[in-house]
Amino acid sequence: MTPVNADDLPWTTPETENAKWRRKQLGEAADGDALGCSLYELPPGERSWPYHYHTANEEALYVLAGEGTLRLDGEAHPLRPGEFAAFPADQSGAHRVVNDGDATLRYLVVSTMREPDVTVYPDSGKFGVYAGSPPGGRESRSLEGYYRIDEDVEYWEGETEE
Repeated sequence: MTPVNADDLPWTTPETENAKWRRKQLGEAADGDALGCSLYELPPGERSWPYHYHTANEEALYVLAGEGTLRLDGEAHPLRPGEFAAFPADQSGAHRVVNDGDATLRYLVVSTMREPDVTVYPDSGKFGVYAGSPPGGRESRSLEGYYRIDEDVEYWEGETEE
């Protein structure tokens, strides 16, 4: 493991029009295994990942610059430099960052890197499953997908006798 400098790492951006943030994966660059850390820049008027929580991974946020709002467990909390928030690996850790300020919001997100993990998206009624590599991990996954919560099936549905 070798220390890394964020200035030496490239920014990545999401491949969707629904999100406009930039990210540097510091934990991965420093060969982190059980702990991830990313530096984010969120432009004014933009939102981070959809409102969600993890069932296996705890996360935390630390604001470096700018101002915004953190939606945490259904409540709005102002963000400014020096703010720290922890997101437990359960429903009470549901979160989303919104930059409703006038300048770029710059923050760190640290997370455990456990798998398998299920990520729940309460606003859209769906969940994601990750096995083989945790969310944010780069290894190949043996199972990954997003599903509607209300499309539940019975345990024995579709089974046949062989």
